[in-house]
Formats: sequence, C-alpha cells, structure tokens
Amino acid sequence: MSSTPSTTFGVLGPVTAWDATGAALPLRGPRHRAVLARLLVARGRVVPVTTLVDDLWTLPPEGALSAVRTFVGALRRALEPDRPPRSPATLLVTDGPGYALRADTDAARFEAATTGPTASVPQLVEALGWWRGPAYTDVADQDWARAERGRLTELHATAVERLGEARVASGRAAEAVPDLDAHVETHPWREQSWMLLARALHRSDRQGDALAVLRRARAVLVEQLGIDPGPALRRLEADILRQVPHPGVDVGPTDRVWTRATTAYDVGVGRQARLESTVGLLRTLATTGGSGLEAAQRQRVGVIGAAETLGDPELTARVIGAYDVPAIWTSSDDPQQAAAVVEAAERTLTRVPSERAAARARLLATIALESRGSRHPRAREAAVEAERLARAIGDPALLAFALNGSFMQTFHRTGLASARDRIGAELVDLATRNDLPNAEVLGHLVRLQARSGLGDFAGADEHAGALDDLASRHERPLVGLFTSWYRALRGTATYDAAIRALDGAGMPGLTAGLPALARLCVALRDGSPVDNTHGLGSHQRWAAPLLLAPSDPGRAAGLLRELPDPPPGLLQELHWCLMARAAIAIAGRTAADCAAADRVSAALTPAAGEQAGAASGLVTLGTVAEHLAALDEVRG
Repeated sequence: MSSTPSTTFGVLGPVTAWDATGAALPLRGPRHRAVLARLLVARGRVVPVTTLVDDLWTLPPEGALSAVRTFVGALRRALEPDRPPRSPATLLVTDGPGYALRADTDAARFEAATTGPTASVPQLVEALGWWRGPAYTDVADQDWARAERGRLTELHATAVERLGEARVASGRAAEAVPDLDAHVETHPWREQSWMLLARALHRSDRQGDALAVLRRARAVLVEQLGIDPGPALRRLEADILRQVPHPGVDVGPTDRVWTRATTAYDVGVGRQARLESTVGLLRTLATTGGSGLEAAQRQRVGVIGAAETLGDPELTARVIGAYDVPAIWTSSDDPQQAAAVVEAAERTLTRVPSERAAARARLLATIALESRGSRHPRAREAAVEAERLARAIGDPALLAFALNGSFMQTFHRTGLASARDRIGAELVDLATRNDLPNAEVLGHLVRLQARSGLGDFAGADEHAGALDDLASRHERPLVGLFTSWYRALRGTATYDAAIRALDGAGMPGLTAGLPALARLCVALRDGSPVDNTHGLGSHQRWAAPLLLAPSDPGRAAGLLRELPDPPPGLLQELHWCLMARAAIAIAGRTAADCAAADRVSAALTPAAGEQAGAASGLVTLGTVAEHLAALDEVRG
C-alpha cells in the first residue's frame, strides 16, 4: 500500500513528511509527531484509537480519545493541505476501530533497494545516503518503536556490509575501508564487519593493519562482550599470516558444499520444488532469531501466495503446513500476517480431500497456532481435530506440530498450567524417542513455564538447564532469551541482563512493554514506590486503574469497570491480578466497584493454586491465592 506520489514520509532519522517539491510539511508539536510515528511503525496496519491512547500516555488524561482525534485532524490538514473540505482523507484514513497511514516511506524504499540479490555499489551508496540519523529518532525511547527501530538498524548494518563486500569484490577495497572502520566502532559485536574490514585492508596491501584489526576484534569480543571469536575470524587471521592471496573468500568445506549444491539446485528443479524448499529454508531461518526470524516471517505469506497461484491445493497445503516452527509466545508478532495465514489455510482446507489426513492435520494445526490469543471456538476445534488426526496417522513430527497447536489453545481461561505441563511432558518424551530437537526445545520451554506457574521452581530449574544444553548443541540462540528471563524471575540473574537479551530478538509480540512490566512487578512485590510506568505498551491498560487509584480512586474505579477481559495468553493471570490489586485499592466504594471485584475474583479462582504471571517464565506478582484472599476481604 502506498500513498499518492505527492507526499512521502521519512523515518530514517527524525520523523518527517515532504510534499511533491521536497519541502518539509509542518507536523505541529511532539504529540502530533508521536501519533504519526506510531502509525508509520505499523506499516499500513490499522492502529486502534485505544492503542494510540495507551502508547501516547502512561496515565491517559480525561479526554484522551478526543485529543487523539484532534491530533489526527491536524495531521490530515498538514499532510493533504489541498484536500477539499469534507472529502475523505487518502493518506491518514479511518479504518474500523482506528487509523491507518497509507504511506510511501524512505524505509520501504531503502529495504527494496538494499535487500535484492543484484544491489550494486551505486544503489547501495545512494540508499545509505537516505539515512539522516538513527531511525525514528524522535521516539527512540518508546517501547512501541523498539522492534521497528531494531529491524531498520539491522537493515542498515547489513547494507553497509553488503557495500563493503561489493567494493572488495570489484577491486575497490581501499574505498571500503573508511566506512567499514566506522561501522565496527558502532557495531563491535558483528564479526562479519571485522572480517570485511580486515579483508579490505589486506586487499589494499595493508597486511599489518589487517592483522591489527583482527587482534582488536579479538580483544573487543573477548574482553568487552565475553564472546569468543568464531572459527571464520580465526581462519582469516591464519590465512593473512600465511599470505594466502584472497583470505577469507573460501571459508571451508561447508561453504564449498553449500555453494555447489545450491548452484546445481537452481539449475535442476522446477517451481513446485523451489516453493517447498523455500519453506524449509524459512523454517530453519526462523529458529536463528533476530533478523532471521523477522525475514522468515516477512517471506512466509509471499510463499503461500505464490503456491496458491499454481492452483494445486495439496501443494499449497504442504507449503502452509511445512512451516512447523515451534511457537511458545501467545501473542502474535504480526496479527495481520497471522490472519492472512489462517485465511489461506481455511481456503485450502476446503479443497483438500478428506483422505489426505496428514495435509489436513497440518492445515488445522496451523490454524490453531496462528489463532493464538483468540477465544474463537474455531481455533480450539482446529487444535482438537489436528491432534486427533495426527495421533491416528502415527507421525511423531506431525503430532509434535499438532501438540504445539493444542498448547496455543489452552488459554481460554485461567488456571490451565497443569494442562500445558502435560502437553510439554508429551512433547519431551515424543522428541527424545524420535530425535526431534525442535520439539524437544519446545517441550522443555512449555514445561519451564508450566512448572513456574505451578510454583515448582525446582522442576523449572531442571528444564532451564536442559534448554541451555539443547541451545548449545543445536544452535538455538532464542532459547537463551527465555532462560535469561526465567533466571531473572528466580532472582539468580538481573532483569537488566534479561532486558539486554531482547535486543535484536525479532519478537515484538513478546518484547513490547516487557521491560517496564518486569520493573513494575518487582516494585509491587517489594512494596517499593512505582516511580516510572513509562513504556508498558499493551500492558498499560491493565495496570492503569491500579496506578491511578492512589491519586484519583473515582476515575480508577471507572477504568476498572470498563476494562474488558485480558487477552488469552501466558500473562492473563498477571493482568487479572493487576486488576485485583486495583479493586483492593479502591476497596469497594460502590456496588459497581464490588461487582468489578466479584468479576475479577471469579476469573482468578480457577488459578488459585498458581503463581501470578510466572506461567510466562518471565515475571511474577506472587501467588494468585494471596490476591484472592485480599479480594475476599474487600468483598466482605
């Protein structure tokens, strides 16, 4: 989706907009720019008005909804000054419960120019010149911008490295040195950058400087970051010392085999095989986390669409169902994309004959997985049917995939940690008997969460140890994110270290608002003052009544009464307990307040034997039983 050619938007630096002549448009004050930035971060998706309110204010003031509409009106006038009165907007449009921005951005143009297979030196130089500073500079401290800023920062770093590679490969190594030298200063953890700089120096007849760079890389990686240099960097240093003519180009037998195999594959296979193989590559890429996970997610819908154009429903079913990446988090990183996958799976399911049970089971499991965070009966029905078919077929990998779908559909009410623990135990057993490492990782993650939720931290510790071992053996970097957060929950590590692990994780559905939520939970457990609630993101609405209660109990009570049920997921017990604390703080001022307390108590009662939030393996607010007891006192 793009805007009319007359208006373009810039996010590669401060957020701005330009008219057809290139002149900057007047975007008014900081709140107006924040609204614009929030809509640009969504990349064309609808942002509900309530989300805009939660993201603009820690504690929304009276009239916040009206203020947002005022900001939007002013932005519309600034972006389309020549639009006739009362004619519909074409850029910042109203769509259902919120707004969407049909925007042509410098970020989209940058991504298109730098990620294609044939990007040339002039293209890369021009595209890198579009950057006016760090992406979304104006809103750098906002949690809702973190994932998109991280994605664009990674794209920028990769483009700098691609430009360096292209210059070295084309015999212009000396030109590559200044940019690469600056790049390693700002990205010292990227071994590839150090290696490119060393190769560029070596090709410029500066062997001593190349060796000095590699030794500096070793010192930075080991002494400052605690990371041992990888074998490729060590091999490059040895090549330069041995005066190999083109060091680091041929990095070993693994790369030679990959190059030969992919070259032969490109020549020898047709469209259907390419599509199915692409899904396999995306599945592997997704388990690397960070930019790999984001890239896999971006490409997935395109691959499904390409399969559908071939008119073969069984091929489409294989393409959809082959993406059996283990899923542990219960809110989608990209709800719009997830909905598109579910729609494609449902369409394909109507065309796959009933005797193709395995294909149907994979489609049904996909529907259950991608419908995470939903209470719709269809999602649970799909999970049950997928598991039934998989058990009848007897395929262990298919059953593991179906069990993952069943896991995602155990959040329709509170207090189901024991059910998830049984699923996790079956996954671990199934995986160890059939050599399914991805399923084994998933099973231990599910059990770590479930045992934490049940208060069995000794059992959860065992699963954390097993996960660290599996992550090391099978190169699963995302696993360390979950175990670092679990250890922060346990108090054996700090949340500061866990928060650092979020950078570059490529999981915005998990990370948005999580650091602030962790700090809030620690303060509430310790009875410390809650000094700063900035950055709670989607968790803000569940905390708002509690945070407001000391200063404005009447308004806090109104907010509590209006809150819908928290979304299904690993943090729903925690969200309900935040509401419970608000009800306790308000202390039954009116009959309506008592009714709100009754509602919270009824929702939490099935989880009376669990820990509040610990089923996430990330944070905890104490036991649910303590909250229920305090609610009983308030209710009399």
